[in-house]
Amino acid sequence: MSHDHEQPHDHPHSHSHEPVEVPDAMNLEVPDGALAPRQLDRRRFLQSAGVLGAGTAALSAFGLAGASPALAADGSVPRSDPAPLGGFRWLSGDHHIHTQFSPDGIYRVIDQVQHANAYGLDWMVITDHGTAQHTRIGVEKVNPDIKAARALIKDTLVFQGLEWNIPAAEHGTVFVHPGANEVAVLKQFEVDYDGSGPDGTGARSKSTPANEALARTGLTYLASAVDSKRVQDALMFANHPARKGIDSPHEIRGWRDTAPSIAVGMEGAPGHQAAGIPAPIGPGSGRGYYDNSPGSSSFAGYPLESYRTYGGFDWMTSTVGGLWDSLLAEGKPWWITANSDSHQVYAETAQRGDQNFTTQGFYGGPMYDPSGPKLDNGDFWPGYYSRTHVGSTDFSYAAVMAGLRAGRVWVDHGGLIGALDVHVRAAGKSVPLGGVLVAPRGSKVEVVTTITTATRPNWSEFVPKLAKVDLIKGNITGPTQDTDNFRAPGTRVYGSFDARGITGTKTVVTQLGNLSGPIYLRMRGSDGARLGTGLYGASVDPAGPVQDVVGDADPWKDLWFYTNPIFVYPS
Repeated sequence: MSHDHEQPHDHPHSHSHEPVEVPDAMNLEVPDGALAPRQLDRRRFLQSAGVLGAGTAALSAFGLAGASPALAADGSVPRSDPAPLGGFRWLSGDHHIHTQFSPDGIYRVIDQVQHANAYGLDWMVITDHGTAQHTRIGVEKVNPDIKAARALIKDTLVFQGLEWNIPAAEHGTVFVHPGANEVAVLKQFEVDYDGSGPDGTGARSKSTPANEALARTGLTYLASAVDSKRVQDALMFANHPARKGIDSPHEIRGWRDTAPSIAVGMEGAPGHQAAGIPAPIGPGSGRGYYDNSPGSSSFAGYPLESYRTYGGFDWMTSTVGGLWDSLLAEGKPWWITANSDSHQVYAETAQRGDQNFTTQGFYGGPMYDPSGPKLDNGDFWPGYYSRTHVGSTDFSYAAVMAGLRAGRVWVDHGGLIGALDVHVRAAGKSVPLGGVLVAPRGSKVEVVTTITTATRPNWSEFVPKLAKVDLIKGNITGPTQDTDNFRAPGTRVYGSFDARGITGTKTVVTQLGNLSGPIYLRMRGSDGARLGTGLYGASVDPAGPVQDVVGDADPWKDLWFYTNPIFVYPS
């Protein structure tokens, strides 16, 4: 392993902002006894998640203790992570996958699980749609198939969830820890809080204050199911949030603030990545099927640019200083993922089985279609293109959910890199992705990035080449008065380093200078194929992802990785 100490190319800017005090729950100099019950609960949550303090996970690159590998149920070690990195096992997964129990699906559960396992995933979530039929019988009908897949494919963790039609908004993944009540809790949630409603009229989907409140109540229900121990854990992620423009900023903040231990993030990159492959060899749409225009329910403040992807990533994530950054600038933990949203796979040679979905709530198993590959399908198999990597303490359902909640996550497309570890350190303390570091004002702050380049071909049979890595820095300015704000003017690309020619594992230490105010840091990297000035100008993002062209967006020609942030507060 090489250990280089480099300063990224920086563009000097000055930033003035009001100081933000360290929240008492995050300030370990404030004793537990001095905290209000709500603050104490917050501190204990952060500590249990491993994101507060001197680094409950050690940085292995510096010779500190690391976790020992955990075994799967059959005694095997998950294949995608042969050794801990940065003190964690990095488990690859996908939380947005459909089967024959969705009205627009085709595959059996075991089809999706076998492919996910073959393409290297350690965990996955089955998320069939809410419809009148699915609400009536879908959750219980799919459960035996999920249990059978768990028993057969032991080195891929298979969660049961559903794709929530969020009242007054888009879709979201909801899933729970396996257990005796997984079906009961998911079914009651869908009946009471899904936007389609048991009658299938979709009245709950309309953008009204009452429906927005219903969505928040649904999240409260999930939190209460965990608190009452009906299920061990539950999580929600917003799916393809900018696709139709109907997830307004205040709704996203409302979900997160209502149930911060349940609603923890959004898809930074949508599925359906094959949809942009040009016709006639592909669907000729937009990556993620992001080819929409504003509708009657869309948030009026969003610009037209928000209805497209950028390097395959959602506008909310890809825009430096945009909506995602506006939440992080408040100090709100809000994490990103990348998923397949696999319904019908590109170049598939199977066709759907019997068509009795309306009466039985599922289709028959797929059958061979002699008519040839279906080039108008827009999806990839789970693990084939999009991956969400979670820093886990062991190979278990609980550890994956804890890692997701803690924000120990980085995502990539097309196997752009082999492995990644990012820590921020100051005053003898170090925290990983998603972490909160509190250090004395004036402390020297460093970002330690360890990257392992891709060494084997991806599933398009080429070895990706990383070209550059960007460090993005933002000021934490505290809660906003405007809950529909989607700008973070204090956020910009702090610097970049040239990654061309790197092979194997490289560690770069970036010096940030003395800590004068609360900040957050996140990273992204690219193959350098398509770069341009960001939406808010070169002083904010001089070489970021370019808007994908509808009808001409081959996903293999524009690869990126993104990390979740790390928060740093002066004490």
